Amino acid sequence: MGGREKTIGVLGGMGPLATVDFYAKLVRLTPARADQDHLRVIIDSNPKIPDRTAGLTGEGPDPTPALVATARGLERAGADLIAIPCNSAHAYLPAIRSAVAIPVLDIMHEVAAAVAALTPRPRAVGLLAAPGTIRAGLYHRALAAHDIGVVDCSEEEERDVLGAIKAVKGGDLGPRVRQRAGEVAAALIARGAGAVVLGCTEIPLIVSPEQVSAPVFDGTEILAAAAVRDALPAGAPLPPEYRLSPRRCCS
Repeated sequence: MGGREKTIGVLGGMGPLATVDFYAKLVRLTPARADQDHLRVIIDSNPKIPDRTAGLTGEGPDPTPALVATARGLERAGADLIAIPCNSAHAYLPAIRSAVAIPVLDIMHEVAAAVAALTPRPRAVGLLAAPGTIRAGLYHRALAAHDIGVVDCSEEEERDVLGAIKAVKGGDLGPRVRQRAGEVAAALIARGAGAVVLGCTEIPLIVSPEQVSAPVFDGTEILAAAAVRDALPAGAPLPPEYRLSPRRCCS
């Protein structure tokens, strides 16, 4: 085993519940028997960052300055790498990466690689995501690099997904929100999706693999696993449940 453990910086708060979910998954995926075996994590939960989708559509202020400032703050605090548990924030990834000297993980890249590892590889996946993520084509490009297509939501389904995301941000994780999100996933499968990507970090809080009749890829969990992978020293042993395999990341 070589190298040293790295400190993970979490550019979070978008929203707070999604950041809590990310950290819980990161802890669970870390091979540890005692407190001291866990990784050091610096979390800046900054819900004051302007809405990413509104920024992308021109309906709100540009969140780039706040994203960059938060990333720089994590770097100054001692982070060796940064994970961003917000999918739409990745539309601003080039600016964030250019502002810091440490690596910043790409959730779309990690999810697309995990989908491509599924056997048999799906020809297309259904995408549950915020409008900003969809309009920016973030998952479409990442998946296309693996020759995987996307079954998109209809306008009505997209509104339903956005409503579910807003409900989670408001603290509503109730059965009605869960039911409608599950119905949208089922509709995407019926239209040819061989798997479903939870492409907004609020969505895993209301959609579980048990609700869906196809493999489900939880972007939050995949990003957490990637952060652990990159933070552990090279050659460090990993438990079987950690690996970015279909059995681990989907069901």
